[in-house]
Order: sequence, then structure tokens, then C-alpha cells
Amino acid sequence: MRALEFLAKACALLAGLLLTTVTLMTCASLIGRNTTGWTIIGDFELTGVAAGAAIALFLPLGQLRRANIIVDFFTQRTAPATRETLDRVGAALLAAAMALLTWRSAVGGLSAWETKAETMMLGFPEWPVYAAIVPALALTGVIAAVQAVRGFGSEEVAA
Repeated sequence: MRALEFLAKACALLAGLLLTTVTLMTCASLIGRNTTGWTIIGDFELTGVAAGAAIALFLPLGQLRRANIIVDFFTQRTAPATRETLDRVGAALLAAAMALLTWRSAVGGLSAWETKAETMMLGFPEWPVYAAIVPALALTGVIAAVQAVRGFGSEEVAA
């Protein structure tokens, strides 16, 4: 689990760097637009690309820390063993969903590579976004699969 924790934290750090860069770029573009008329062409495209990658990159750490959204309204008063079983089933379902998303994102990334798909304004290639999200989705799926098998011990929750 330590290796998965390291990778999840690395993904989150990369996501934070992406969002910080996008924030600085947006500030520069807005300040330039409102003071000198200069702007960064296609800044909204870059923001969308970076935000999409960042969302996927935050998923592994969220799953590791069990910080993803859960609906426990109906299970609050059930026995701890029942909640543990339901959490494991939920983790298994998430692992399956992440496997599907990883596969389809990989197929989409290969298609974007082969067709040289680009964004409209900047002509920024789309495949790097897929290259960022595919490993993050796969890592989220692996973490969820491990949690489904091993359970949610205190070492995973406290990470």
C-alpha cells in the first residue's frame, strides 16, 4: 500500500501544479486583458485541458483516503460489519468502473494520437490529456481493488 500511497500523492502533487499554473495563467490573461488589452489566446482551452487532467489526477488520493463521495444515509445505523461489507462492495464496483474508464480513455487517447486531434483555437494536441488521465484512472482502480480485497484498515484511512 505504501507504493500506491506514494503514487497517489505524486498524482495529487502534479494536479496541484497543473491547477496552480492554470491559475497564474488566468490571472496574467485577465490582468493583461483589463490593463493593456493583451491576452493569452486560447486560455480557456488550456484551462479546460488542465482541469480535466487535474480532476483525474486527484482521484487516486481521494480513493486512498476514502474522501470520495459516499452516501451513508441508509447505512449509518447498520452494524459495523455490514458497513464494511458494503464499503468493500462499493470499492469493487469503483474498481470495475475505473477499469472501464481506463480502457476507454486509453482507446480515446490512441485515437487522438492517430488522428492528430487538436483543440480548436490553439491546435493543442489532445493525446497528452489522455496520457495524464489514463494512469490516474488505472491507479484509482488498483487502489479500490486493493481496498475491496483487504478492507479499509486504519493505515489506508490515515494516509
